[in-house]
Amino acid sequence: MSSHDHDHQAVPSDLTLRVKALESLLTEKGLVDPAALDALIDKYQHRVGPRNGARVVARAWIDPTYKQRLLTDGTTAMAELGYGGAQGEHMVVVENTPEIHNLIVCTLCSCYPWSVLGLPPVWYKSAPYRSRAVIDPRGVLREFGLELADETEIRVWDSTAELRYLVLPERPSGSEKLDETALAALVSRDAMIGVAKVTMPSRGVGA
Repeated sequence: MSSHDHDHQAVPSDLTLRVKALESLLTEKGLVDPAALDALIDKYQHRVGPRNGARVVARAWIDPTYKQRLLTDGTTAMAELGYGGAQGEHMVVVENTPEIHNLIVCTLCSCYPWSVLGLPPVWYKSAPYRSRAVIDPRGVLREFGLELADETEIRVWDSTAELRYLVLPERPSGSEKLDETALAALVSRDAMIGVAKVTMPSRGVGA
């Protein structure tokens, strides 16, 4: 069976092709430094965005009062930590529990909270994910390697231009002694979308 990433690789949309063409033209004219552009993309995709969301999750795990504020008013609670603005003005946080698993999708386009998750991954924007996440969420999660118990309820949340969602994952067992920084390091972007769970690192032999 093909990997999930392969299944969701689609022909670039017309908009994507236009962006790439514009990027190439600006680079050729010396108006854009490719290295600087790559660094900017890496910053939002791997460092600024997901790191911010991970900090929000870790704070909620160690501070019950913050967690309550986060679940009641995600926008205001995230603003307490300095996160908000473009693509994240109105945030709703949904909590995963042993009984309920939440999954985020944007069926109409690819609305996504950049301020706390960085740039949306390619598969999140793909038509197969956007349609199948609603029709067969359990099957989609299985393709990501996440097998849920039959009795676990899956709730799918559809983001819009006015409203964005973030999943508060379950805190992994065995993490009770970790501080906020160490907890944040465990949290992945995918866990905050709902296609993965947060797990403790496996120990090597003799550890």
